[in-house]
Amino acid sequence: MAVTKSSFLDKVLGRIGRLDTEGLQSVVQRLAQERSFLDTLFNTIEDGVLVADEAGGVIYFNQAVTRLIGLQPGAEDLRIADILPELDWGKISRADRAGGAHVTRHEFEIHYPRPRFLRLYTAPLDGDAKGSSGVALILHDATEARQKTFEAIESERIQALTLLAASVAHEIGNPLNALHIHLQLMEREVKKLKRDEGYVMRDKKTSSVTPHAAPGTTEIAKKLEQYLDVAKGEINRLDYIVTQFLGAIRPAPVQLKLFSLNDVVEKTVELLRPEIENRGVKVAAKLVRNLTATPVDATQLQQVLVNLVKNAMQAMTTGGTLTLQTGETSDDVWVSVSDTGGGIPQEQINRIFEPFYTTKKKGSGLGLMIVQRIVRAHNGRIELESNVGRGTTFRVWLPLHERKPRLLENKIQATDAHR
Repeated sequence: MAVTKSSFLDKVLGRIGRLDTEGLQSVVQRLAQERSFLDTLFNTIEDGVLVADEAGGVIYFNQAVTRLIGLQPGAEDLRIADILPELDWGKISRADRAGGAHVTRHEFEIHYPRPRFLRLYTAPLDGDAKGSSGVALILHDATEARQKTFEAIESERIQALTLLAASVAHEIGNPLNALHIHLQLMEREVKKLKRDEGYVMRDKKTSSVTPHAAPGTTEIAKKLEQYLDVAKGEINRLDYIVTQFLGAIRPAPVQLKLFSLNDVVEKTVELLRPEIENRGVKVAAKLVRNLTATPVDATQLQQVLVNLVKNAMQAMTTGGTLTLQTGETSDDVWVSVSDTGGGIPQEQINRIFEPFYTTKKKGSGLGLMIVQRIVRAHNGRIELESNVGRGTTFRVWLPLHERKPRLLENKIQATDAHR
């Protein structure tokens, strides 16, 4: 299929030899106008347009290319292979010279001028003709689309877990209740066994009655109590897992009220103080004075801190220091929980928020999932920093109710910096 030419260009090429100086000047002016129109058009669209010659040298790019990959004006001498090393320019060039309809699609991540996920389409300028007159490259920012895809996948997974939870809660909850009731009945019988641990012996000569301990009764009662305690502990653990599971995927809506993160931190520490002292953990509180109140659900946010603090304590085998900090920026307030434990290996960090994934022997793998769900419900975000052998820090960011004013000049500069 031949390249379709404009009617104006067709007319000019058909009588180029008959044009005088005035006519050539008119043609040049018309072409300049069309060039200006195309520049305006290309610089208006959000996708990047980049044109390379047959050798892979850049001959044109619009403003979107500067925004997406940081290519600055005056870079026409650069080559595609240098600008986009992820792209196999040799393969594209060979396909262009071979001719035929050939459009390629590529996906890759970039980290400059900012982390983005791009889709790139390439097509020869001369259509399907053999030889090469250059290649057009279209850059599309697919970062948000990719993020929405991930969110949709996660949403579907949560919905599947919700359906599973309803079934699990029903099928497991009722037997657990029955087991708990029967264990209580067994406890009563054991207490009776301990109370009536003797039996009566009558003396034939004197007819006197003497209580005698039944052989091994006391020892049997003690063992039964131990077995019952273990069974009750396991039932309570199963009940806790079911409760955590339901709380993670069928959350209560947040009830937002203006509250200080400092108050939530202090209440959490006071609640967990017996466990903290029992583990021999030192607490270092670095709370910013006069912290701006922010709209939060204090009860759910306390659950976030309880889960994070418990994880921190369990990460420190003996003693250690638990550090709780608060702070704020012009847009957000934050609270962090740090430990001096062994840290999280790199291969585990990517899975740390997955449901049922845990590195603890008796963990449910739902604590951090609940944390993430509550933080998202507050339109916040959570950051994780871990160094193996040195410890881990979780930092929760929450938006302020009222944004602090910024100077107009700063807004303009920030806008220009992202163009």
